Amino acid sequence: MNSLVILITGASGGIGAATAIRIAQPSTAYKVKAIVLHYNSNSSKIQSIKEEITSIDPSIKLVSIQADLSSSEDVSRLHAEAVKACGPINVLFANAGTTSNASGPSGQLEDVSLETFEKTWRVNTLSSYHLTQLVVPSMLAQSFGRVIYNSSIAALTGGVVGPHYASSKSALHGMLHFLAGRYAKEGITFNAVAPALIEDTAMLPSGGDELRAKIPVGRFGKPEEVASVVELMIGNSYVSNKVWAVDGGWYAS
Repeated sequence: MNSLVILITGASGGIGAATAIRIAQPSTAYKVKAIVLHYNSNSSKIQSIKEEITSIDPSIKLVSIQADLSSSEDVSRLHAEAVKACGPINVLFANAGTTSNASGPSGQLEDVSLETFEKTWRVNTLSSYHLTQLVVPSMLAQSFGRVIYNSSIAALTGGVVGPHYASSKSALHGMLHFLAGRYAKEGITFNAVAPALIEDTAMLPSGGDELRAKIPVGRFGKPEEVASVVELMIGNSYVSNKVWAVDGGWYAS
């Protein structure tokens, strides 16, 4: 396996941070050369992540880049700056996401404006597609690549946030299914994780006890539990075209 140059979007969030720290641990499956930590506004969290990773493996190059993923210009700049600093990206974890703060208790149809719907799709779906377009050519040149999307259980069940969020995440599934078949023989795998109700994340809605009761294991998930699945998808070249729910048994797939 090639030395990895990894781009994690939304690295300041719970799952992004846990994944960055997880893949920095010593591994026999791969060697991490560099990790690009994208964030939008939480630069202090990024700094703490960099300090922790450096304490684990000071040889890993760490680069943090701010970008607003609702802007296509910022997405292009993020990729260009990442490649300039670290070289071609061969692992993309498109983790960043938004609910766009739809009003109402669960983003009902009448509460989700067209503007909210569009912004949610721009961040959750369009930026993931855009980054995929940008990183795949260099993956083809290396005959190696990993593309992993952070989806949601909402893509499988409809969820509780609203139609804008659920549809933006389910679109990632159709995209990866198409791309996984196209690039399988080129050494590039496409997968997605679909978390549900993960604590210490901005996506965990209010209503704790009621929501916890929906989870068969009886608790919310931990960011580290999602990160462990992402790590497997990076290290295992025989896992592709999969959407893995990390949901405490909520959804039978």
